[in-house]
Amino acid sequence: MRNLLNLMEFSQDEVLELISLARAMKKNPADYGSWLKGKSVVTLFEKPSLRTRVTFDVGITRLGGHCIYMDQQNGAIGKRETVRDYAKNLSRWCDGIVARVFDHGTLQGLAKYATVPVINALCNLYHPCQTLADYVTIQEHLGDVSKVKLAYFGDGNNMTNSLFVIGAILGGTVMSVCPKGWGPDAQIFSEAQEIAKKTGAKLTVTDRVEDAAGYDVAYTDTWVSMGDNTPLDAVRARYMPYQINRELLKKTGIPYVLHCQPAHRGYEITDDVMDDEKVSLIYDEAENRLHAQMAVLGTLISDKNK
Repeated sequence: MRNLLNLMEFSQDEVLELISLARAMKKNPADYGSWLKGKSVVTLFEKPSLRTRVTFDVGITRLGGHCIYMDQQNGAIGKRETVRDYAKNLSRWCDGIVARVFDHGTLQGLAKYATVPVINALCNLYHPCQTLADYVTIQEHLGDVSKVKLAYFGDGNNMTNSLFVIGAILGGTVMSVCPKGWGPDAQIFSEAQEIAKKTGAKLTVTDRVEDAAGYDVAYTDTWVSMGDNTPLDAVRARYMPYQINRELLKKTGIPYVLHCQPAHRGYEITDDVMDDEKVSLIYDEAENRLHAQMAVLGTLISDKNK
């Protein structure tokens, strides 16, 4: 039994296999329609969601499984019942647990006590399924992912952390371009650097937009993470120099843009960039959440992939 908590559980070959499987599932979905036949997967959501909820639900159904959605009307996981009891009970009924939570510790607790695979659908530190979809998209449009240079602009958050992790595993080039003091998690960056030493990946942290000149992909996310009630206008001055707009793309020469969404148009990204079909890969990226997560579900839960 394997879990997906931050993607560090997987080797380079295994991540490439996930990307390849996602693309195969996208091309010929009917070939995989019985992979989760007779399987039930529970999806636990402490946080609101559009893409994550819909894509996991649809993905489980397309693979022939049954999805049980649980929100937190009865309180956060671990409040009404302990995380241990959540994990032990759900493991008696279900074949997998997908969890979108506030705190990474909740996922670690679920993984410790569950006897079925646990999949991280987002937490405060990581968003591994999103980055798999990102690199499915990058491979579709740019080919060899190890040769692609990706620059992340804005607030250092769970997306920044996870982009460093997957970039390190794949031997790619990833740069975070964030204001000083607002970059990625230092411990996670250090762990990604250790992986990079083995794969030849190049990871960089900077606060200078011009350092991303010649990169292939510009990536951004909201300036205020979900659950943080800070108004966007309160941080506008800090992050506006890192907004993805025409000027930034011209300055760096970057031809493609990604955004994990939800997007706050006019803040971290402008309308004209987001809606430019020659530049924006954002909706391809959103579609590929479905296929990447189907690949994860098929790899971790299906008997047909063993």
